[in-house]
Amino acid sequence: MEKEKENVRDMHMGKLVHMLSNQLKRRDSMEAGPSDLTHMQRLVLRFILLRSLHLDLYQKDIEEEFHIRKSTATGILQLLEKKGFISRESVEQDGRLKRLVPTKKAEGYREKILENIRENEARMEQGIPREDYEACKLVLWKVFENLMEEEKKEERRRRDESKTISINP
Repeated sequence: MEKEKENVRDMHMGKLVHMLSNQLKRRDSMEAGPSDLTHMQRLVLRFILLRSLHLDLYQKDIEEEFHIRKSTATGILQLLEKKGFISRESVEQDGRLKRLVPTKKAEGYREKILENIRENEARMEQGIPREDYEACKLVLWKVFENLMEEEKKEERRRRDESKTISINP
C-alpha cells in the first residue's frame, strides 16, 4: 500500500485523470448505450435522454455541457439524428430554434443508462469515506475550472491578436 501511495504521489495529475477517464470509457463502452456510437456520441445521447425528462434541450445546451464547438456538436447531433436516436422539432416561438427530442429507439436505453450510472458511482465510491470522496470531487472541479480559465485567456488573446492584425494590415 505504501508503494502505491508513493507511485501516486510521483504521478502527474493529468496522467491520473487520463487513466481514470480511460477506465470510465471502457466501462461505458461495455455496459451502456448503443454499441454503434462513439463514446462521445453515447455521452451526448445520455445527456439528452436524462435532461430531456425535465427540460427542453437545444444544440447550445450540448455545446455548453460538453465544452465543444458548434461544428462538433452539429456533427454529433446530425449523426444521432441519422441513426434514429433523436429528432429535432421546431419551437413555436422561433422556427429557427430546434428542440432535441429522443426517439423511441433512444428511450429504450434510458433505464440501462441510469443503472450503469448508479453502478459506476457505487464502484467509484467503494472503500472511500464519503467526506474524502466529496473532497475529491471538489478538487477535480477546481482543476477543471483552472484549465477552463486558461483556455478562455488563450481565446481572448487570439481574438485580440486577430483584431490587431485586421486593424493594422
